Amino acid sequence: MVLNYIWIAFFLLAAVCAIIQCFTGNSGVFADIVGSTFDNAKTAFEISIGLTGVLSLWMGVMKIGEKGGMVNLLSKMLSPVFTRLFPDIPKGHPATGHIFMNIAANMLGLDNAATPLGLKAMESMQELNPKKDTATNPMIMFLVLNTSGLTIIPVSIMVYRAQLGAAQPTDIFVPILLATFAATLAGIIITSIYQRINLFHPVLLVTLGGLCALVAGIIWGFSRMDKETMDIVSTLSANIILFGIILSFIVAGMLKKVNVYEAFIEGAKDGFTTAVRVIPYLVAILVAIGVFRASGGMDILISGINWLVELCGGNTDFVSALPTALMKPLSGSGARGMMVDTMTTYGADSFAGRLACIFQGSTDTTFYILAVYFGSVGIRHTRHAVTCGLLADLAGVLAAIAVAYFFFG
Repeated sequence: MVLNYIWIAFFLLAAVCAIIQCFTGNSGVFADIVGSTFDNAKTAFEISIGLTGVLSLWMGVMKIGEKGGMVNLLSKMLSPVFTRLFPDIPKGHPATGHIFMNIAANMLGLDNAATPLGLKAMESMQELNPKKDTATNPMIMFLVLNTSGLTIIPVSIMVYRAQLGAAQPTDIFVPILLATFAATLAGIIITSIYQRINLFHPVLLVTLGGLCALVAGIIWGFSRMDKETMDIVSTLSANIILFGIILSFIVAGMLKKVNVYEAFIEGAKDGFTTAVRVIPYLVAILVAIGVFRASGGMDILISGINWLVELCGGNTDFVSALPTALMKPLSGSGARGMMVDTMTTYGADSFAGRLACIFQGSTDTTFYILAVYFGSVGIRHTRHAVTCGLLADLAGVLAAIAVAYFFFG
């Protein structure tokens, strides 16, 4: 529903901007708008078709990891921390396992597996809910962890970068990890304050403190490098990690006596289906954004934000990528369209193009997740879920800007 209003708004605002431009002497604006619809429809189709091969590859690899038990392994590793973050769930309740599995699947980028597991987790938590129309503390913590979007492997973003001609599609891998970690950490802290969860418990303190120390160490290490060395090390690290994950998934599958070839084929089929399914959505959103841009509306929006940032004495390099960040809490496909539009307009390896990718990977679609997960169990009173989710999003956006300047500025 939200995306419906956004899509209509793009066309209505484009019409208003075009009429204004006509009155100011730009009579060719409508020709530009019509031309943009065809150009962007073609671009969307080409990108979607280009996704097929790489997405099939990664979905196949992920299926091997899923059947090889990597999701279960990650769930067990997260267990000591998550039992402290969900103190209201009785020990041994099935909801705990579903939560672990959902978060683990999200971290590995297994969207198709994560959503059903998330819905199952909500159903399990609803069984413990004394007020069936009101969100409980565990439900809200679970939602915030989902909306903060902690993902180890941002596969789709790297695929889009490759399709749009990035010299090193993986160079945003480490920056995205840092930004999404900041969003998740902020979400945990903010929600814990609301729910009076003791973050100074030894297990939580050691885990979160250790992760913060690791991130600080990464930033410190990169800060001692010059720009060229930083680019080389960041890209090399990303490629080694990604290849290591592929190899570990295959080895895990072999040890579990999984037919890794058949598992890969099964996942690859899902990847092909996903790539084809994306086509109409990407065409719709890119055409709408293209019309808005051709009408001059995007320039007005960017110029307005630029003016405000300059008024405050800030650097304005990040402003061109900001539409992706503004769209992300509302719509994943809308934000993806904004990201692609930014890379197409400014270049995949431009500062704005890279920052748009980091924005896309740093958080998730807050309102969509709230609507789907809460709607599935009839929750109408969300309490502090929206506030905590949006504050986590804000932390992710600010972290993304800081990380982009650090790596690419």
